[in-house]
Amino acid sequence: MAKKEILFALSAAIFLALLISPFASKWPDGLERVARDKGFSKKAEVKPALVSPIPDYAWPGFKSEKLAASFAGAAGTLFVFFAGYAVAALLKKHKP
Repeated sequence: MAKKEILFALSAAIFLALLISPFASKWPDGLERVARDKGFSKKAEVKPALVSPIPDYAWPGFKSEKLAASFAGAAGTLFVFFAGYAVAALLKKHKP
């Protein structure tokens, strides 16, 4: 894949993350809803192994929830891209 194609796809993904993230549902997903309805959601709460840098899309310093969600979506997109790029580079480097 050409670098122009990669940059275009990354730009499109960031644009969509910025545009769509503010519309994420505030309602619990199906599993959380069933756990709450059946009364065992408190039993499922455990201390996470890793602390999220952006918990619940609450980006520090933003007063607007929608703007914070947009930037959290973009940051997550960039993180996943660069993590995947690093793994691909390592795999390519060790190719027999």
